[in-house]
Order: sequence, then structure tokens, then C-alpha cells
Amino acid sequence: MFKFRFAIATGTLLLVLIGACANSTTLDWWQKAGFYQIYPRSFKDSDGDGIGDLKGITSKLSYLKGIGIRSFWMSPINKSPMVDFGYDISDYREIAPEYGTMADFDGLIWEAHRLGLKVVLDFVPNHTSNLHEWFIKSERREPGYEDYYIWDAGLPNPTGGRNLPPSNWIAEFRGSAWQWSEIRQQYYLHQYTVEQPDLNYRNPKVVQEMKDVLRFWMDNGINGFRIDATTSLFEVDRLANGRYPDEPLSGLTSDPESFDYHEHIYMRNQPETLDMIYQWRELVDQYKKEHGGDTVVLMTESYSSYDVLKDYYVGSDGRLGSHMPFNFRLITDIDRNSKASDFVTLINSWMAIVPEGGVANWVMGNHDRPRLGTRLGVEWIDLMNMVMMSLPGATVTYQGEEIGMTDVFISWEDTVDPRACNAGKENFAEASRDPCRTPFQWDDSPMAGFTSGRLTWLPVGPDYRTVNVKVEENMTKSHLKVYKAMMKLREGKTFHLGSVKAYAVTEKVLAIVRELSGYNTYITLANLGSKIEIIDVTNLAKSLPFKLRFEVLGSGSHHVRGGIVATNDILMLPNESFVLVARIAPVEHLRESICESWLES
Repeated sequence: MFKFRFAIATGTLLLVLIGACANSTTLDWWQKAGFYQIYPRSFKDSDGDGIGDLKGITSKLSYLKGIGIRSFWMSPINKSPMVDFGYDISDYREIAPEYGTMADFDGLIWEAHRLGLKVVLDFVPNHTSNLHEWFIKSERREPGYEDYYIWDAGLPNPTGGRNLPPSNWIAEFRGSAWQWSEIRQQYYLHQYTVEQPDLNYRNPKVVQEMKDVLRFWMDNGINGFRIDATTSLFEVDRLANGRYPDEPLSGLTSDPESFDYHEHIYMRNQPETLDMIYQWRELVDQYKKEHGGDTVVLMTESYSSYDVLKDYYVGSDGRLGSHMPFNFRLITDIDRNSKASDFVTLINSWMAIVPEGGVANWVMGNHDRPRLGTRLGVEWIDLMNMVMMSLPGATVTYQGEEIGMTDVFISWEDTVDPRACNAGKENFAEASRDPCRTPFQWDDSPMAGFTSGRLTWLPVGPDYRTVNVKVEENMTKSHLKVYKAMMKLREGKTFHLGSVKAYAVTEKVLAIVRELSGYNTYITLANLGSKIEIIDVTNLAKSLPFKLRFEVLGSGSHHVRGGIVATNDILMLPNESFVLVARIAPVEHLRESICESWLES
């Protein structure tokens, strides 16, 4: 009744506004999504064994929905001996027993889709476990499987005895990337642990096997794949003399066992990798044509140059690739000494490689890197999340970053990460990824509400009583409240379809301006420095009014939400961040309200 009366009262104006909404550009689900990475082992334990599982994840999906997440991707849940905690897969079509069953997986998919959440699975194509059926058969030279992996007899040993490794290649987790097999009497390539032999993608049978794996999971309701370690998918083929070339020294370290000892021009970023990504894109696009439904999204992990990542989006021949080549620049290129101009360069450089019809993405953390609060300081937790969510396209949040979790000290005795274990007791701390993988902190009960048991696979953070979901939901100001407010703000048309401009207002003050004709203009300000700044943003956007309103405030801000500030006289404390809004004219404001509340809902 209310809507009917309102329609009569506003008459033609309302019809014009609804028409404008209906004709506005629409985006696919993934193009504006807030993605969330779940590390299953550490998210939520349902049975008290101290290890997270699928039922635990399912029980907390409403939390993801509540903080504004549209999709989540899970680190591997496949059957695995867990040498590298799921990244050594022994069966691509089965669930790891400690995580649950296929019935549990089906329950997770059903609940996620009921809540309107898309589910993305981690796809690990570069290697399998050495306990995978394929490797066991290949090692025994069983017919049809001989070339499923990279095998080589090695080089003659001038001193006699067993042949030497085929090349000087070093594995990511230290030592030679070649491992001798007594069974086959040959070396196999492993770019990660010894227990993770590399698959041979020059074998068409392997290519088809992995395409069948993708189809299997799409048939089971998966909405996308995060493709692991794409840079190492191919290595250079043998030379004319039948040998693999040695890699040159990098000059970065004098440790010959370190991965950084060489420049990896033969092990990483080979041109064949792009063709494989294009083939997978063709597969998921064809699947949608055959079965209908929503887009199945591909997200690729590659710490590569802009020139390489540009081709991940689309090839020179127009072939489509990854929907989201992960943008790790906020992780790799920013530190506490960064200037506002560094952010501007980072933002503009990435936007420059996004092709027409493509979408940018921004990744703040993951299971391999120190947490945001540890990497950049707790003072920057809100600041960085606000910067990320002020940018166009998709965002990716690693579990716990929204509440400000920080790395936990893990002793040598408690260390389980294979990369850290291989580094040895003297060097484990620098190599370990365990500190960012500790159990999620749900509340202030024992074990942070992660488990009902008395032990956890990694120690719970000592600050769990003050840094957890329950506490932060009940605080007036908290990291979680800031995160939720920004996610809510991103639902507006300006953040989906508007232009983005980044400015270094001063050496240490960054401004991100989002504009869309007929809609509110938003200005995110972040003071990266240790001094108070007085800022004038008058010239950062068209026709700004004399006064702006505080829309979202970092939890440490001294301002008040809804408060008014002069456009040319904005005081910022050290490390302070907030979003200002310039309200549009009343008629246009009406249009924005109707579009967002009637259509986007």
C-alpha cells in the first residue's frame, strides 16, 4: 500500500527514475563481489578434534553473509596426506577425512546457496601427492601413465655411482627440485616438497584428467575455482640435446639451497601456461552454455609482472583467460614507509592492465603471507581495509583480517609448515607460514570458540579474549564494525559503476575518489604518516559542496559518523582513515535511494 501511494504521489518522476534504474549497467555476480578466503583447517571445528572441518564452515556461513561477503573460496579440502596441508592431493574427487564427507560437502553447498553465497574451490593443478594413484602407476611405468609426471634419467656422474640431477633447479621449499626414485631409477621434478611431484602438462592425457576434475566439481555445485601456483604449471622443455638448461644465479643470496639462489627463467612463467588457462576458461564458459546458471569464475594465483598478468586476463589473440588474476600488490608493494604516491602508482598500474569488460581485484592477505596487522601494524588495519574496499571491482579478504587478527608466535617445537621445517631450527621463523594460519577467533571462551576440544592443530592466539567476533560485534567501534560498514557502502552504484581516481594529497595522505553521474560522490582519505595533517579536497572532484559528511570512520578516528566538515579544512590524525560523502541534489538523491533499495535488493 505504501509503495502504491508513493507512486501516485511522485507520478511521472518515479517512472522516470525506475526506467533509469532498469537501464543502468549491470555487473555479473563476481565483478562486484567481496570474496573471503577460508583456510578450512583453522576456520571452525565441529567435532572437537582441534581441526576445522566442513560442518564447522557450514555452521558459520551466516556470519559471512552478515558481514557482506558474496562468495568464499576454500583452501583445498581434497583427500591428502597433509604434508603441505591439502596442497598435496592424493584424490581430486574425495574429501579429506578430517574435513568430512561428500555428504558434508553437499550440505555446505546447499546452505551456501540458500544464503545466496557462491562457493569457490581451490584447484591444485601443478602437482599431486606422491601417494596419488597416478604417481604410483607412473613410478612403476604402468602403461598409459609413464609420462604423467616429469621424469629424467639425470646427468652422468663423473665420479661414478648414481646419475646427478638433470639440472641445478631449486625447489621452493629448499634443495634440489629433482628427487631420485629407486623404483623407477629416474629423477622426478617437484617444485615444492619432495612429496609433491609435478604433473606433465605436455601430456594430453594429463590435460584431460584435470579438465574432468573441474567438470566433476562443477557438477557438484561449485561456482568457481581458485587456481593454485599457476606460474609453475609449465617448465621449459628439454633442449635439443635432451637436457634441461641450468638457471642463472640471481645474486640475491649466497645460500645454494635457497629458492632465491637462482633466477627462475626456466621453471616459472612459461608461455604454455597461458594457453592452459585459456583452455580452462573455455571449459567453464562452455559448461555454463551447456547447463545454464551463473558464471563459473576462475581466479589465478601468480606473483608475476604486470605484462604477464595482463595476458592472464585476455590473450593477444583475444582468447579469454582468468576472470581474476589475483592482484597481490597491496601485499607485496606496500610497507609502513610507503608514500601516498606509491598507492597511486599501484592503483593506476593495475587499472591500466584491466581489459575492456574486465574487472580489477584487490587482495589484502592470504594463508602464505603475514597478516595485515603484523605486516603493516595494527594502526593500519582499518586504513588498509578501507582503501581496498574503496577501489572498483572484487575484493579478497583472508579469514580473520576483518577482526584484526595478527600473526601468532609458533615455536620450533610446534612448527608444522613444511617450508619452515625444511629451513631448519635456525631459520624456521622467517620461512614459516604457521603464524598466519592459527585458529579463527570467534569469541572469548576457551580455544576462542574454535573448538570444543582441549587441543588445536596450531596454538590459538594469546589475544583471543579481546580480538574476536563476539567482542567486536558488541563494541561501539571495532575493526569488524568498520569492515561491515565498508561492505555495506560498496553495495551502492557509485562503487560498482563509478569512476575511480587516486590522489597523493600530500606526501602521506592518500585520497580515493569515487564518482558516478547522478549519485553521491565518495572520498576516502587515509593518513599514512605519523603527523597531524590539514587537508583540502575541494579540487578532487567536480562541484563539491562546501561541506562534506563523515560516512565511515576507522575505529581510531576522532570524528563522529554523520558529522559535517568543511571541504577545505579537514583535520586528520596520524594513521587516521575515513570516508566522506558529498550528497547529491534532492531529486538525484531520490533516484539513488530508489535504485539501490528497490532494485539491488
